Amino acid sequence: MRLAHSPVLCELYPPGRNLHGEGHWPLLRVLVAHDVHTGLAMRPEWGAMHGPRAVSEQALLETAIGRLPSGSTVIGDANFGVFSVAYAAAQHGHPVLLRLTAQRAQRLAGGVLRDGIDRALDWKPSAADRRSHPKLPANACVAGRLMIRQVQPDNGAAPFLLALFTTQLSSQAQIFQLYGQRWAIETDLRTLKSTLQLDQLTCSTPDMVAKEIDMAIAAYNLVRAMIALASEQSGVPPRGYSFTKVRRIVETFAPVLADAPNEQAARRIFDQMMTYVQQSRLPPRKRKRPSYPRAVWKRGSTFPNHKR
Repeated sequence: MRLAHSPVLCELYPPGRNLHGEGHWPLLRVLVAHDVHTGLAMRPEWGAMHGPRAVSEQALLETAIGRLPSGSTVIGDANFGVFSVAYAAAQHGHPVLLRLTAQRAQRLAGGVLRDGIDRALDWKPSAADRRSHPKLPANACVAGRLMIRQVQPDNGAAPFLLALFTTQLSSQAQIFQLYGQRWAIETDLRTLKSTLQLDQLTCSTPDMVAKEIDMAIAAYNLVRAMIALASEQSGVPPRGYSFTKVRRIVETFAPVLADAPNEQAARRIFDQMMTYVQQSRLPPRKRKRPSYPRAVWKRGSTFPNHKR
């Protein structure tokens, strides 16, 4: 997230640098865990993205993992498919389902990767893992399964080998189907950044940064909770409702609901609100919308650098 340019925020969360010099906006690295079924979000962890106090996403996850609901399965892409994440989850009693890079999967497999591999193994830290995590015990190990499957992307790209490490005991088909739901988290992050405009915060002090993030997550979870309630009533999956439409309904009815003279009137207003929420279902798509080809945008006109 980008923050407002203020001396205290620039000191705590330094801007990035490139060959042209230092950037303008302080940058915040934020990690938030979402429920793949309902989309509900946990209170985030955050820290500096650059500078001497910079933190990684893996370190933020290791801090937040103790607050996950009991028995939750940690699903992560290749960025989280490292030993430290699997070990931290195992220490807190959480099963994991992590995507591995081809290089890491090949090292665990001890040979060439091929379609159909489903092998039990003990994942032990490498020398690099121990250098970055010197407090790991000598017998640190995570018992699990390495699974390889050739998958075909929906966009028509060339098939590739998908490597997963899991501590679950489900069948291979169930494991790959569960990992496929991870993509929903990307749409949740888009909702937080675009719909709730968390890509650029407006406050100028660290305390207000924390308040703005926490209140935004609370507002996001309020809408998600309304969707989950509507899903229980209709049987439609929570992901089948439009977040933007339900958010507008909540914004419209919340003041009226707060001014209700009695409990009966509040119940009547709430039932009316839920009626509109039930009408906010996403339209069924008979075919997937075509993806736009990637292209490089041309540089626009430039402005002179600001002289300090």
